[in-house]
Amino acid sequence: MNQLPVVTKNLIAINVLMFLALLAAEKYGIDLNDYLGLHLFLAGDFHPYQLVTYMFMHGGFTHLFFNMFALYMFGGLLERVWGPKRFLIYYFVTGIGAAVIQELVQYGYYAVYLSPYEYVRFATDALVPMSQYLNMWNTVGASGAVYGILLAFAMMFPNERMFVIPFPFPIKAKYFVIIFCVLELLLGLSNNAGDNVAHFAHLGGMLFGFLLILYWRKNGKISGPYV
Repeated sequence: MNQLPVVTKNLIAINVLMFLALLAAEKYGIDLNDYLGLHLFLAGDFHPYQLVTYMFMHGGFTHLFFNMFALYMFGGLLERVWGPKRFLIYYFVTGIGAAVIQELVQYGYYAVYLSPYEYVRFATDALVPMSQYLNMWNTVGASGAVYGILLAFAMMFPNERMFVIPFPFPIKAKYFVIIFCVLELLLGLSNNAGDNVAHFAHLGGMLFGFLLILYWRKNGKISGPYV
C-alpha cells in the first residue's frame, strides 16, 4: 500500500473508510447509501452533491473489493504515467460522467414507461406511490470511474497482455476492453433489472474517459499509443 501513488492510495482509503462508516451507521438505523447514493434527479431524495458522493459508497464488501482491486491494479500505473493531478481529474470526470449517463438512462425509462402512472404495483400487489418508488432508485459505487480507468489503461497500453477469468489464455488489453464494452451494452439493453447493476453508468465512465483522453491528446497534454 505504501508503494501506491498518493492519489490512488487516498482514493482507496476514502472508499474503505466510507464503507466502514456505512456499516457503523447501519447499527443506528441510518442508511448512508440513501443519503449519499445517487437518486434520480426527479426524486425527492436527490441532491446535486450525490453526483460525487455516490462514487465513495458501495452496496457490499464484494462490490467494494472488486472496485478497489481494479483501482489498485490499474489506477496506480496511470497515476505514475499521468501524474497525480491529471489522474485525479480523470477519476472525477469519469465518475461524474457515469452519473450523468445513469441519470439520463433512468429518466428515459421513467419518461417512456412510468410517467403516465401515479402508482407502481409490486409482486405483492402492494401499490407504491410514484414519488416513493423513484426514491428507491439509488446508484452507488466507484464502478463508473473504475471502468474509465480500464478504458484508459487499454488506450495507454493496448497490447499489454492480461490474464482474465474465464479466458484460459492471455488477452490484449484493447480486446479485453472491447469485450467488456459490448457485454455491458448488451446487458444494459436487455433491461435485466434483476442483476441490480448500472451497466450504462459503466459505459458512461468509459465514454467520458475516451472523450477526455482524446481532448488531452489533441492538446498535447498526454501521449500514448491510443490504438
